Amino acid sequence: MRSPGRLSVARREHRQRFWEAIARGVTSKSAGIEAGVSPAVGSRWFRECGGMPPSEFKPHTGRYLSFGEREEIAICHAYGYGIRAIAAYLDRSPSTISRELRRNAATRGGQLVYRAVIAQWHRDRRAARPKRAKLVSNQRLHEYVQVRLAGMVRARDGRPIAGPPTGRWNRRNQVRRQDRRWANAWSPEQIARRLRLEFPDDESMRISHEAIYQALYVQGRGALRRELVTCLRTGRALRVPRARTRQRRNGFVGPEVMISARPAEVADRAVPGHWEGDLIIGLNRSAIGTLVERTTRFTMLLHLPRAEGYGVVPPEKNGPALAGHGAEAMRDAIAAAITTLPEQLRRSLTWDRGKEMAQHAQLRVDTGVQVYFCDPNSPWQRGTNENTNGLLRQYFPKGTDLSRWGIEELDAVAAALNGRPRKTLGWKTPAEALDEQLLSLRQAGAATTG
Repeated sequence: MRSPGRLSVARREHRQRFWEAIARGVTSKSAGIEAGVSPAVGSRWFRECGGMPPSEFKPHTGRYLSFGEREEIAICHAYGYGIRAIAAYLDRSPSTISRELRRNAATRGGQLVYRAVIAQWHRDRRAARPKRAKLVSNQRLHEYVQVRLAGMVRARDGRPIAGPPTGRWNRRNQVRRQDRRWANAWSPEQIARRLRLEFPDDESMRISHEAIYQALYVQGRGALRRELVTCLRTGRALRVPRARTRQRRNGFVGPEVMISARPAEVADRAVPGHWEGDLIIGLNRSAIGTLVERTTRFTMLLHLPRAEGYGVVPPEKNGPALAGHGAEAMRDAIAAAITTLPEQLRRSLTWDRGKEMAQHAQLRVDTGVQVYFCDPNSPWQRGTNENTNGLLRQYFPKGTDLSRWGIEELDAVAAALNGRPRKTLGWKTPAEALDEQLLSLRQAGAATTG
């Protein structure tokens, strides 16, 4: 048996108080001070566990001897009290005290000397039951999880799309306003739920989303590389405790196109063909248009190239919008994308109050799509699109030049997003949900013709 070396002054009770403070939303440094250790130790505990409280630091139940009781045993034993006297004092069984003195005594110097710190170390060593992670023992499951989490984004013909070059991971949270690694980036919950659909009869292909998070966040699990946290939506290197996370005027928006005038069928998502749209803005006024279908969550990305003369011709007041997302450019881009769909799948479009939609009346004439606008300061009224824009920021971070990406790259990112299973769709993908809608439309058309 190896020597314990220099034993830590921190005990189980310290760690319990530390994680209880973390659960209340206290910072790791303040939680360390509250637990009775230094702020540096508190930060190290939080970092080593990935921000996830270990299950073994639950409150003491009283079934087993605590460190305080071991201190009492050491003092009484040093004063020469007998086993039964110590047991009566602690209200424990004499066999418990006898076994404790025999099994957990220190053996240095060839003598059995009972020390509370050494006895607690022996107890913690015996209580540890390291279980081999499922992602380590099941290689097939490991490959499935890693491909869905960190697999490459591919073009329609299967060629990999490398995405922007990124630096080495610095073991910290993903830096904002810089390029991020492009990956399939399924969330752990999407991966765990999709396994049941793809392998309904194979019980070995099962894992909880929490186990995937632990494989990413907790040091020493040995299943997934820590740098793969950059493939998560947030790109956080540490899990953030839940307790820590707690009007413009537009003349072209009239009462007849406000969201209050939108048909009631749009809200319940029962009828497909109702879309939500917005822009994601990048560096130097670059932008990408986003369209999301409310029922299937199918996403289309609009390429908005800059007009000729951008950066060369001085901008003119009330002149043409050279940045690529002026009213006319938006009208043409939306019309080109949405007219590729059947008429039954282009019923309405809900947009924010941006001036890029000043040509909405002409867009309605060109496509037959009725356009509605949200109330001021109410982006939550197009929540589906807001959520999708948040997912797209993994590929197109704020503060980066979005004009670098062409139609091929945008199609590849849209395909990756439409190929992820969604909880709200019963873990189907948006592409599968849209295919079902198209099939039902064909069948309804055939029945009508017949």
